Amino acid sequence: MKTAVLICPGRGTYNKTELGVLGRRFPDPAMLAGFDARRSELGQDTLCALDGAARYSMARHTRGDNASALIFAASYGDHLSIDRDGIDIVAVTGNSMGWYSALACGGALSPQDAFEVVNTMGQLMQDSLIGGQLIYPHMGDDWRPDPGRRAELLALVAGIGARPDHALALSIDLGGMLVLAGNEAGLAAFEAAVPVLDRFPMRLPNHAAFHTHLMAPVAETGRARLSPELFGQPDLPLIDGRGAIWWPGASDAHALWDYTLGHQVTETYDFTHAIRVAAREFAPDLFIVAGPGTTLGGAVAQSLILSGWRGIPDKAGFQTTQTEAPFLISMGRDDQRALVTKGE
Repeated sequence: MKTAVLICPGRGTYNKTELGVLGRRFPDPAMLAGFDARRSELGQDTLCALDGAARYSMARHTRGDNASALIFAASYGDHLSIDRDGIDIVAVTGNSMGWYSALACGGALSPQDAFEVVNTMGQLMQDSLIGGQLIYPHMGDDWRPDPGRRAELLALVAGIGARPDHALALSIDLGGMLVLAGNEAGLAAFEAAVPVLDRFPMRLPNHAAFHTHLMAPVAETGRARLSPELFGQPDLPLIDGRGAIWWPGASDAHALWDYTLGHQVTETYDFTHAIRVAAREFAPDLFIVAGPGTTLGGAVAQSLILSGWRGIPDKAGFQTTQTEAPFLISMGRDDQRALVTKGE
């Protein structure tokens, strides 16, 4: 049996190529029907209607109230599909919104309660839509660490964020990428100050200023609507956006609620450090990235390189190691999915 850390993706991972993924892969129709019954009660489009649409719509499918629920369902469905006779999941983590999915996969929230958390926070984010996000690389195409470049960019961010009427901060430390969030003045100032690299700096559509102090009103409303009673002890170790580990049988459920609807919403989400902790504390045979999509795989690989995992120095080294013995499994890829699931 192989050990694995399960990694749940965040916003931006359900795209055109993922349309229909729930219909094809979600393994528990009754559970999906329960999610949709709740959305119908709230007057929202059902997941089956969104996932079964004739065509993908950026305006419709990337809205926070729709995207969050679609992504959670796809991730949790993948979690259910893993062959537990051959794979021992030793810890769970996630990126940004993926933390809510991780709470369900790790047993700290029931699937239904996790869906309530995801759906509520997604709706609150969409209703407020405070600020925005952009993404910019600090690694080159070879994925070699460049700490000097990263420090320069973060100094620039801090300088812009200190200007009057400008808000800008590191939202997510995402492997070789910096996800920045702020108000329009802050984002525009950063875009004007850095060189254009391929498609970067790239604004993220329908994204708010996640993981910054601008989200304090959303966090406050979320805490009012979502009871601490929803949260319990995890069944598996959970690695949060600070790299802290919530251990089964030793976690304070109220503190878990407080982190999830407090720090996790308003402070930087350090996904790179979460992966570093996963690698060093659990030393798994595999890192399994749940769907939807495959875009988080690169950030996981970059985070492992930055962590010195197996001495891999760059993209070429990662590709060589991955070819010889695949250790990073993206469930959004059919060929890799087959390595960790029973026949579907």
